[in-house]
Amino acid sequence: MDKKQIKIVTIGGGSSYTPELIEGFIKRKDELPIKEIWLVDIEEGKEKLEIVGNLAKRMVKEAGLPWEIHLTLNRREALKDADFVSTQLRVGLLDARVKDERIPLSHGLLGQETNGAGGMFKAFRTIPVILGIVEDMKELCPNAWLINFTNPAGMVTEAVSRYGNYERVVGLCNVPIMHTIKESEMLNKKPEELFFHFAGLNHFHWHRVYDKAGHEVTKDIMNLLFSEDNNVVANIKDIPFIEEQIRELGMLPCAYHKYYYLQDDMLKKELEEFKTNTTRAEVVKKVEEELFELYKNPELKEKPEQLSRRGGAHYSDAACEIISSIYNDKRSVMVVSTKNNGALLDLPHDCIVEVSSYITASGPKPISFGKFNAAARGYIQLMKAMEEVAIEAAVTGDYGTALQAFTTNPLVPGGAIAKKVLNEMLVAHKEYLPLFKEAIDKVERGEL
Repeated sequence: MDKKQIKIVTIGGGSSYTPELIEGFIKRKDELPIKEIWLVDIEEGKEKLEIVGNLAKRMVKEAGLPWEIHLTLNRREALKDADFVSTQLRVGLLDARVKDERIPLSHGLLGQETNGAGGMFKAFRTIPVILGIVEDMKELCPNAWLINFTNPAGMVTEAVSRYGNYERVVGLCNVPIMHTIKESEMLNKKPEELFFHFAGLNHFHWHRVYDKAGHEVTKDIMNLLFSEDNNVVANIKDIPFIEEQIRELGMLPCAYHKYYYLQDDMLKKELEEFKTNTTRAEVVKKVEEELFELYKNPELKEKPEQLSRRGGAHYSDAACEIISSIYNDKRSVMVVSTKNNGALLDLPHDCIVEVSSYITASGPKPISFGKFNAAARGYIQLMKAMEEVAIEAAVTGDYGTALQAFTTNPLVPGGAIAKKVLNEMLVAHKEYLPLFKEAIDKVERGEL
């Protein structure tokens, strides 16, 4: 018996990533009986939605598919009876990311989109919006799966699960995919010839690798990692890890661990970029402008190669694979943010972790990793606690809780500097922080 045709909604549909998402669905046209795809954005994103939406229509037409592509600013209209909802939104647009990076750097702190002060503020702005989307989903498409790529992906997914009380949610990040591709190449293997066992938190995970015969090849990759130029994630500085530290861990780190293991070196590099107005956010703004100029071309009917420079490569394809694996109960092994359920023994059973999982019709089934050694355990427990406090601050708008999150974060020094950066960022982002209004008014009156 044929399964019913499906409706897919992408919130943040005007994103530059959307052509890759459409390409991923086209590749799976025989697996997914798609009837309609709705691309949703906000008034400020209307022009981009029109540009990228028209490219999506050309791509689908070129593929000879009868799918309906709808463009709308009406989220509720789009969500009605949806089967899958993906979120790839940025509250405050790229200008907010520029502030997230430049304000901490102006005080000599690391400025980064998902880590440190900037990452916490992205959570403060984003989580209330995502929870609003979830409330609409409960009413309009209560059985839909939410596939979240919005950063900070782990915190956003945890907020949906814990505060939105919505269990049909999967968080997704492209970083594990990049590690999988790069490290397979290092061993002259295809990714499917190896088993990658990831465990940790979004942008803070480690992994081990095994071959088809069951032999662990993690150390083989380490040997290559420390003998060659093997930067995995293009938008993270190519500063090598300290070999002795990584070998003692016995696991391969995530590229984002450089912000923690190599904090001083990374800060120096970022401060150089700060002075020349070439922070990652400012570079991305230029790349986005170039991409949308390309997207305007009525002759363009496929994803342009330049999209790979945007960062986040392969994410959209992975989002399509998750949808296909849930819909078809494929049980693909993928690295996702999902409920721990005992897979990582050093973290709470019900918290969200990023872990290799089987993707089934009933959602991700995490693969048990066990316990970490002391160095990894201490760090990840601190990071999870910081996430929990930051999420609470985002949901409540409580100033003291936000300051507690800042103080807990390893990339933010405690005391006067934490308060100063927190206050400046609250005022800079006040348009997108309605829950913090009382605190922001006090900061502006000099009472905090």
